[in-house]
Amino acid sequence: MSKHSPRYAYEDFTIGSEWPLGSKVVRAEEIIDFASQFDPQPFHLDEAAGKASVLGGLAASGWHTVSMFMRMLCDAYLLDSTSQGAPGIDYLKWVRPVLAGDILTGKTTILDRRPSKSKPSLGFVKLHHSVFNQDGLLVCELEHTAMFSLRGPAT
Repeated sequence: MSKHSPRYAYEDFTIGSEWPLGSKVVRAEEIIDFASQFDPQPFHLDEAAGKASVLGGLAASGWHTVSMFMRMLCDAYLLDSTSQGAPGIDYLKWVRPVLAGDILTGKTTILDRRPSKSKPSLGFVKLHHSVFNQDGLLVCELEHTAMFSLRGPAT
């Protein structure tokens, strides 16, 4: 972690605002590596098995898709924020397969926010994330509440 003040704090997450997540090229090697370690189903490990499945090709595990999303989120703004983590995920849906060669993009929409009642230096921000492939088709969406420190004292 760097010693600079984070660029984004609770106050910056205004309801209705959208935050772009950048892009990520999905490589076959990454799919196979992740699957080998965490989800070794044939359609995640072998192109022919993937093509023979309902997924239509070498497909990333849904958990890999969420991991790639998390990296996109970190690179877009989370690592330069006052993030204090999240108490969990409220909703997660894998809408369509992520295949080798896909290019993922995404966005975060701020749904709600509120200051903490018990910790005046902390706020809760409800986030909706959408991840799309290169054709603009939704591949994954999730919602959760994140905790961010306030830039200044609560007013």
